[in-house]
This record gives sequence, C-alpha cells and structure tokens, in this order.
Amino acid sequence: MRKLVLLSLVIVTAAAVWFWRSANDEMAPPTEAGQIALGRQLYAENCASCHGANLEGQPGWKMPGPNGRLPAPPHDESGHTWHHADEQLFAITKLGTAAVVGNGYESDMPGFGSSLTDDEIRAVLLYIKGTWPEREAAYQQGISRR
Repeated sequence: MRKLVLLSLVIVTAAAVWFWRSANDEMAPPTEAGQIALGRQLYAENCASCHGANLEGQPGWKMPGPNGRLPAPPHDESGHTWHHADEQLFAITKLGTAAVVGNGYESDMPGFGSSLTDDEIRAVLLYIKGTWPEREAAYQQGISRR
C-alpha cells in the first residue's frame, strides 16, 4: 500500500511540474523581436498618419501651423524624440502631449491610453527606438537611466 501511495505521489508531482512548465511556456514574455514587430504594426495603424510611415514627421514640424499648434515631429534621428526619457515618452503616448505639458498647452497629439494597452505602447516605443542610430540610442538610454 505504501508503495502505491508513493508511486501515486510521484505521478501527481510529475504531472504538476509538467503542467506548470507547459503553462509558463505559453505565458512566457514575448521576445524583443516580437515586441518590435508588434510595435511596427501598431505604429503603422496609430501613429504613421501624423508622424509618417518612415517616422519622418510632418513638414515644418518646428514651427506652429495655422492653428497655433506644432505639427507632428519626426521620430527618427532628425527629430527630438530621442532627447526624452522612456518615462516621458510613455506618458506622452499614453496621456497625450497637452496632458503631460499642462498649463493650457494645446497639441494635436492625443493620448492612446484608452486604445492601446501599456504593453502595446511600450512595443511602439521599442520599435521607434530600434530605428535610431547608435549615438542617438545611447544618448536616450543615458537620459532614461538618470
């Protein structure tokens, strides 16, 4: 009887370990490459109409347009996105520029917090950051670490 109980315990334990590993493999965090691919897709769907399919921004982005607001800046190395820390980029994307700047600042940049999850926002930012040359990427990483 004791051997049967012991054998049953070993079988149950082995099944539990197998099940736990299988469940955790399916719930493993996505790879960085997968996040970048998702970010590229989400950027195309949500951001490219203003910031450009190639992250080039709108023409004249440094000067206010007729409505008094700045056009969408580029997200490539010619813009200023890489001058901002991760936390600020995330907040701007989630809440919108006006909400982050405050003091009555007006912007056409909406917040995407109601249409994208936090992980989706991070994926978009990972995609954008992955396009920067080494110098700009290193600069932005340094700002984010501070």
